[in-house]
Amino acid sequence: MPPNQLRRSRFNIERVQTSQSNGGWYHHNLMPPKRKRRAAMETAGGDAAPPPPRRNKSSAASKGKKGGAAGGGGGRWPPIKPKKDLQINRLKGTHLLTVPNFFTAAEAKAFVDIAENIGFTHQGSLGPLKGEAYRDNDRISVTDPLLAQTIWESGMNKIFEDISISGKVATSLNSNIRFYRYTEGQRFGRHIDESVDLGDGSRTLYTLLIYLSGKGSTKESSGQSLVGGETVFYDHRGGVVAEVAPVQGMALLHLHGAKCMLHEARVVKKNIKYVLRSDVAFA
Repeated sequence: MPPNQLRRSRFNIERVQTSQSNGGWYHHNLMPPKRKRRAAMETAGGDAAPPPPRRNKSSAASKGKKGGAAGGGGGRWPPIKPKKDLQINRLKGTHLLTVPNFFTAAEAKAFVDIAENIGFTHQGSLGPLKGEAYRDNDRISVTDPLLAQTIWESGMNKIFEDISISGKVATSLNSNIRFYRYTEGQRFGRHIDESVDLGDGSRTLYTLLIYLSGKGSTKESSGQSLVGGETVFYDHRGGVVAEVAPVQGMALLHLHGAKCMLHEARVVKKNIKYVLRSDVAFA
Protein backbone atom coordinates (compact mmCIF):
# COMPACT_ATOMS: atom_id res chain seq x y z
CA MET A 1 0.00 0.00 0.00
CA PRO A 2 1.52 3.39 -0.95
CA PRO A 3 2.69 5.33 2.11
CA ASN A 4 0.61 8.43 1.39
CA GLN A 5 -2.71 6.61 1.79
CA LEU A 6 -2.55 6.09 5.55
CA ARG A 7 -1.38 9.03 7.58
CA ARG A 8 -1.13 9.96 11.22
CA SER A 9 -1.17 13.52 12.49
CA ARG A 10 2.11 15.42 12.08
CA PHE A 11 3.92 12.74 10.07
CA ASN A 12 3.52 10.19 7.33
CA ILE A 13 3.45 6.45 7.93
CA GLU A 14 6.05 5.09 5.54
CA ARG A 15 6.57 1.45 6.49
CA VAL A 16 3.24 -0.29 6.82
CA GLN A 17 4.76 -3.73 6.22
CA THR A 18 7.30 -3.72 9.03
CA SER A 19 6.68 -5.63 12.24
CA GLN A 20 7.55 -2.75 14.55
CA SER A 21 7.25 0.49 12.60
CA ASN A 22 7.85 3.07 15.32
CA GLY A 23 4.73 5.16 15.73
CA GLY A 24 3.25 3.57 12.64
CA TRP A 25 1.64 0.33 11.53
CA TYR A 26 2.29 -3.20 12.75
CA HIS A 27 2.20 -5.93 10.12
CA HIS A 28 0.44 -9.20 11.02
CA ASN A 29 0.21 -8.24 14.70
CA LEU A 30 -3.41 -8.86 15.59
CA MET A 31 -3.55 -8.79 19.39
CA PRO A 32 -5.32 -5.61 20.51
CA PRO A 33 -3.16 -3.41 22.75
CA LYS A 34 -4.25 -2.63 26.28
CA ARG A 35 -5.71 0.84 26.48
CA LYS A 36 -7.24 3.07 29.05
CA ARG A 37 -10.95 3.60 28.54
CA ARG A 38 -11.22 6.88 26.70
CA ALA A 39 -13.42 9.70 27.87
CA ALA A 40 -16.93 9.83 26.48
CA MET A 41 -17.26 11.83 23.27
CA GLU A 42 -20.00 12.82 20.88
CA THR A 43 -22.16 9.86 19.91
CA ALA A 44 -24.60 11.48 17.51
CA GLY A 45 -25.23 10.03 14.11
CA GLY A 46 -23.74 6.55 14.49
CA ASP A 47 -24.76 3.99 11.89
CA ALA A 48 -26.01 1.18 14.09
CA ALA A 49 -27.89 -1.71 12.55
CA PRO A 50 -30.26 -3.21 15.12
CA PRO A 51 -32.27 -6.18 13.91
CA PRO A 52 -34.55 -6.07 12.06
CA PRO A 53 -32.93 -3.58 9.65
CA ARG A 54 -34.71 -0.40 8.65
CA ARG A 55 -36.85 -1.02 5.57
CA ASN A 56 -35.59 0.63 2.41
CA LYS A 57 -38.04 3.04 0.83
CA SER A 58 -37.38 2.16 -2.80
CA SER A 59 -39.26 -0.80 -4.24
CA ALA A 60 -36.15 -1.91 -6.10
CA ALA A 61 -34.18 -2.07 -2.87
CA SER A 62 -36.96 -4.01 -1.19
CA LYS A 63 -36.69 -6.68 -3.85
CA GLY A 64 -33.03 -7.03 -3.02
CA LYS A 65 -33.72 -7.95 0.60
CA LYS A 66 -34.63 -11.51 -0.26
CA GLY A 67 -32.27 -14.16 -1.53
CA GLY A 68 -29.01 -15.66 -0.38
CA ALA A 69 -25.43 -15.11 -1.39
CA ALA A 70 -26.23 -16.47 -4.83
CA GLY A 71 -29.18 -14.20 -5.53
CA GLY A 72 -30.97 -10.93 -4.87
CA GLY A 73 -31.03 -7.47 -6.28
CA GLY A 74 -32.13 -8.59 -9.72
CA GLY A 75 -28.90 -10.57 -10.13
CA ARG A 76 -26.45 -12.83 -8.35
CA TRP A 77 -24.02 -11.81 -5.66
CA PRO A 78 -20.55 -12.34 -7.08
CA PRO A 79 -18.68 -15.48 -6.05
CA ILE A 80 -16.11 -14.54 -3.39
CA LYS A 81 -12.86 -16.44 -3.52
CA PRO A 82 -11.22 -17.56 -0.25
CA LYS A 83 -8.22 -15.35 0.43
CA LYS A 84 -4.88 -16.70 1.59
CA ASP A 85 -1.90 -14.83 3.01
CA LEU A 86 -3.84 -11.64 3.68
CA GLN A 87 -1.66 -8.73 4.78
CA ILE A 88 -3.04 -7.28 8.00
CA ASN A 89 -1.87 -3.85 9.15
CA ARG A 90 -2.65 -2.43 12.58
CA LEU A 91 -1.98 1.13 13.62
CA LYS A 92 0.17 1.07 16.75
CA GLY A 93 -1.75 1.90 19.90
CA THR A 94 -5.18 1.46 18.31
CA HIS A 95 -7.67 -1.22 17.30
CA LEU A 96 -7.62 0.01 13.70
CA LEU A 97 -6.89 -2.62 11.03
CA THR A 98 -6.54 -2.43 7.26
CA VAL A 99 -6.47 -5.47 4.97
CA PRO A 100 -5.49 -4.79 1.34
CA ASN A 101 -7.04 -6.93 -1.41
CA PHE A 102 -9.73 -8.48 0.75
CA PHE A 103 -11.93 -8.26 -2.35
CA THR A 104 -10.48 -8.59 -5.82
CA ALA A 105 -11.13 -5.76 -8.27
CA ALA A 106 -13.60 -8.00 -10.10
CA GLU A 107 -15.48 -8.81 -6.88
CA ALA A 108 -15.66 -5.15 -5.88
CA LYS A 109 -16.93 -4.07 -9.30
CA ALA A 110 -19.53 -6.85 -9.34
CA PHE A 111 -20.93 -5.71 -5.98
CA VAL A 112 -21.17 -2.14 -7.29
CA ASP A 113 -23.04 -3.28 -10.38
CA ILE A 114 -25.53 -5.30 -8.32
CA ALA A 115 -26.02 -2.49 -5.79
CA GLU A 116 -26.78 -0.05 -8.58
CA ASN A 117 -29.26 -2.54 -10.00
CA ILE A 118 -31.01 -2.80 -6.61
CA GLY A 119 -31.24 0.98 -6.28
CA PHE A 120 -30.02 3.28 -3.51
CA THR A 121 -32.10 5.38 -1.11
CA HIS A 122 -30.82 8.74 0.13
CA GLN A 123 -29.77 8.78 3.79
CA GLY A 124 -29.75 12.10 5.59
CA SER A 125 -29.86 13.28 9.19
CA LEU A 126 -31.33 16.04 11.34
CA GLY A 127 -27.85 17.55 11.63
CA PRO A 128 -25.63 18.73 14.51
CA LEU A 129 -28.16 21.31 15.74
CA LYS A 130 -30.52 18.40 16.47
CA GLY A 131 -27.83 16.24 18.07
CA GLU A 132 -27.03 14.14 15.01
CA ALA A 133 -23.91 14.04 12.86
CA TYR A 134 -24.23 15.56 9.41
CA ARG A 135 -25.00 12.79 6.93
CA ASP A 136 -25.48 12.92 3.19
CA ASN A 137 -25.05 9.66 1.29
CA ASP A 138 -27.06 6.92 -0.39
CA ARG A 139 -27.71 3.56 1.21
CA ILE A 140 -28.99 0.02 0.66
CA SER A 141 -29.68 -2.44 3.48
CA VAL A 142 -30.12 -6.17 2.86
CA THR A 143 -30.45 -9.00 5.36
CA ASP A 144 -28.55 -11.97 3.98
CA PRO A 145 -27.07 -14.53 6.40
CA LEU A 146 -25.54 -16.54 3.55
CA LEU A 147 -23.75 -13.53 2.08
CA ALA A 148 -22.47 -12.58 5.55
CA GLN A 149 -21.23 -16.14 6.10
CA THR A 150 -19.54 -16.20 2.70
CA ILE A 151 -17.64 -12.98 3.40
CA TRP A 152 -16.75 -14.20 6.89
CA GLU A 153 -15.39 -17.53 5.68
CA SER A 154 -13.51 -16.01 2.75
CA GLY A 155 -10.84 -14.77 5.15
CA MET A 156 -12.41 -12.41 7.69
CA ASN A 157 -12.51 -15.23 10.26
CA LYS A 158 -8.74 -15.66 9.94
CA ILE A 159 -8.16 -11.98 10.65
CA PHE A 160 -9.89 -12.34 14.03
CA GLU A 161 -8.41 -15.69 15.08
CA ASP A 162 -6.17 -14.15 17.75
CA ILE A 163 -8.39 -11.26 18.83
CA SER A 164 -10.48 -11.48 21.99
CA ILE A 165 -12.30 -8.73 23.85
CA SER A 166 -13.15 -9.24 27.53
CA GLY A 167 -13.01 -12.99 27.02
CA LYS A 168 -15.26 -12.91 23.95
CA VAL A 169 -14.17 -14.03 20.49
CA ALA A 170 -15.36 -13.11 17.00
CA THR A 171 -17.95 -15.54 15.68
CA SER A 172 -19.55 -14.09 12.54
CA LEU A 173 -20.61 -11.06 10.54
CA ASN A 174 -23.86 -9.25 11.12
CA SER A 175 -26.25 -10.50 8.44
CA ASN A 176 -27.40 -6.91 7.90
CA ILE A 177 -25.23 -5.90 4.94
CA ARG A 178 -25.24 -2.25 3.91
CA PHE A 179 -23.98 -0.60 0.75
CA TYR A 180 -23.06 3.10 0.80
CA ARG A 181 -22.69 5.40 -2.17
CA TYR A 182 -21.13 8.86 -1.93
CA THR A 183 -21.39 11.03 -5.02
CA GLU A 184 -19.54 14.32 -5.51
CA GLY A 185 -20.18 16.67 -2.60
CA GLN A 186 -21.51 14.00 -0.24
CA ARG A 187 -19.98 13.16 3.14
CA PHE A 188 -20.71 11.75 6.60
CA GLY A 189 -19.68 14.03 9.48
CA ARG A 190 -17.92 13.07 12.69
CA HIS A 191 -19.76 10.29 14.54
CA ILE A 192 -19.31 6.98 16.32
CA ASP A 193 -20.76 3.57 15.43
CA GLU A 194 -22.92 1.89 18.03
CA SER A 195 -22.61 -1.70 19.25
CA VAL A 196 -25.69 -3.85 18.62
CA ASP A 197 -27.06 -6.85 20.51
CA LEU A 198 -28.00 -9.32 17.77
CA GLY A 199 -30.34 -11.26 20.04
CA ASP A 200 -28.56 -14.60 19.67
CA GLY A 201 -26.06 -14.17 22.48
CA SER A 202 -23.65 -12.16 20.32
CA ARG A 203 -22.95 -8.44 20.10
CA THR A 204 -21.24 -6.41 17.38
CA LEU A 205 -17.91 -4.90 18.46
CA TYR A 206 -16.11 -4.06 15.20
CA THR A 207 -17.18 -2.09 12.14
CA LEU A 208 -16.24 -3.61 8.79
CA LEU A 209 -15.91 -1.36 5.75
CA ILE A 210 -14.82 -2.77 2.38
CA TYR A 211 -14.06 -0.13 -0.22
CA LEU A 212 -15.61 -1.06 -3.56
CA SER A 213 -14.07 1.88 -5.40
CA GLY A 214 -10.96 3.98 -4.96
CA LYS A 215 -7.29 3.63 -5.81
CA GLY A 216 -6.64 0.59 -7.96
CA SER A 217 -10.03 0.78 -9.62
CA THR A 218 -10.23 0.06 -13.34
CA LYS A 219 -11.78 3.53 -13.70
CA GLU A 220 -8.41 5.11 -12.87
CA SER A 221 -7.05 4.21 -16.29
CA SER A 222 -9.92 6.09 -17.92
CA GLY A 223 -9.36 9.23 -15.86
CA GLN A 224 -12.26 8.54 -13.50
CA SER A 225 -10.25 8.11 -10.30
CA LEU A 226 -11.88 8.83 -6.95
CA VAL A 227 -10.77 12.03 -5.23
CA GLY A 228 -11.61 12.59 -1.55
CA GLY A 229 -13.78 10.33 0.58
CA GLU A 230 -11.10 9.50 3.13
CA THR A 231 -12.13 7.89 6.42
CA VAL A 232 -10.54 9.97 9.18
CA PHE A 233 -10.24 8.99 12.85
CA TYR A 234 -9.81 11.43 15.75
CA ASP A 235 -8.62 11.13 19.33
CA HIS A 236 -10.50 12.57 22.29
CA ARG A 237 -8.74 15.92 21.81
CA GLY A 238 -9.82 16.16 18.18
CA GLY A 239 -6.38 15.36 16.76
CA VAL A 240 -6.11 13.18 13.67
CA VAL A 241 -5.15 9.60 14.53
CA ALA A 242 -5.37 8.15 11.02
CA GLU A 243 -6.55 9.13 7.57
CA VAL A 244 -7.47 6.19 5.35
CA ALA A 245 -7.85 6.79 1.62
CA PRO A 246 -10.24 4.44 -0.21
CA VAL A 247 -8.44 1.62 -2.02
CA GLN A 248 -10.59 -0.72 -4.08
CA GLY A 249 -10.96 -4.08 -2.34
CA MET A 250 -9.35 -2.99 0.94
CA ALA A 251 -11.07 -3.81 4.23
CA LEU A 252 -11.00 -1.32 7.12
CA LEU A 253 -11.90 -2.55 10.61
CA HIS A 254 -12.26 -0.56 13.82
CA LEU A 255 -13.75 -1.02 17.26
CA HIS A 256 -17.18 0.43 17.80
CA GLY A 257 -19.46 0.97 20.76
CA ALA A 258 -17.96 2.30 23.99
CA LYS A 259 -14.41 2.40 22.57
CA CYS A 260 -15.25 3.67 19.10
CA MET A 261 -13.02 6.46 17.85
CA LEU A 262 -14.76 9.54 16.54
CA HIS A 263 -14.53 9.38 12.75
CA GLU A 264 -15.90 10.83 9.55
CA ALA A 265 -16.15 10.14 5.82
CA ARG A 266 -14.73 13.22 4.14
CA VAL A 267 -16.42 14.83 1.19
CA VAL A 268 -16.06 13.16 -2.20
CA LYS A 269 -14.54 15.72 -4.56
CA LYS A 270 -14.62 13.73 -7.77
CA ASN A 271 -16.45 10.62 -9.00
CA ILE A 272 -18.20 8.07 -6.75
CA LYS A 273 -17.22 6.25 -3.57
CA TYR A 274 -18.81 2.84 -2.91
CA VAL A 275 -18.51 0.92 0.36
CA LEU A 276 -19.81 -2.39 1.73
CA ARG A 277 -20.54 -2.20 5.46
CA SER A 278 -21.18 -4.87 8.08
CA ASP A 279 -20.17 -5.58 11.68
CA VAL A 280 -18.12 -8.28 13.38
CA ALA A 281 -20.06 -10.07 16.12
CA PHE A 282 -18.46 -11.45 19.30
CA ALA A 283 -19.75 -13.99 21.83
